[in-house]
Amino acid sequence: MTKEVSEEPVHHSGKDYVEPPPAPFLGLGELKQWGFYRAIIAEFIATLLFLYVTVATVIGHKKLNGADQCDGVGLLGIAWAFGGMIFILVYCTAGISGGHINPAVTFGLFLARKVSLIRAVMYMVAQSLGAICGVGLVKAIMKSPYNHLGGGANTVAPGYNKGTALGAEIIGTFVLVYTVFSATDPKRNARDSHIPVRTR
Repeated sequence: MTKEVSEEPVHHSGKDYVEPPPAPFLGLGELKQWGFYRAIIAEFIATLLFLYVTVATVIGHKKLNGADQCDGVGLLGIAWAFGGMIFILVYCTAGISGGHINPAVTFGLFLARKVSLIRAVMYMVAQSLGAICGVGLVKAIMKSPYNHLGGGANTVAPGYNKGTALGAEIIGTFVLVYTVFSATDPKRNARDSHIPVRTR
């Protein structure tokens, strides 16, 4: 006994990738889904952990480096703390919330219709609250160094003005959002997407 297999015609659109449909603008239907609230919690916890670890690293470095110039994790250690935390937290939350961890990323994805308005707003609120709580934990645990060293906040280096610093922040934020868009682009899996890398 054999089974009859019916083959459906395959329609080729000329593309070797599938563009996902745009997210609904408001997305009110998401309010009824547990996955939506789970994603908000993931964004809150990820941002809390990110700010806690990175700000504590900066304050710890400034505290130790103030006593001995050769002590502390150094600027490279601070960079590893930021990069390592982003790597770990995006890996942990990508399947739950998309691993945004930054309101600029969320806003960019909203403008590109990758997330709905309600999800974007709730993510940004969760990220902001997570950041406040993360820094609050640092202040609670390291109160004296936190107050003495300005909370680990960035300052404009001597020789630069605020406009230059703002420009650097804008360019850095653009590079971050551009990288997220590049990493999540459906064309990345397309055939021959690596060609520009191989050309000389």
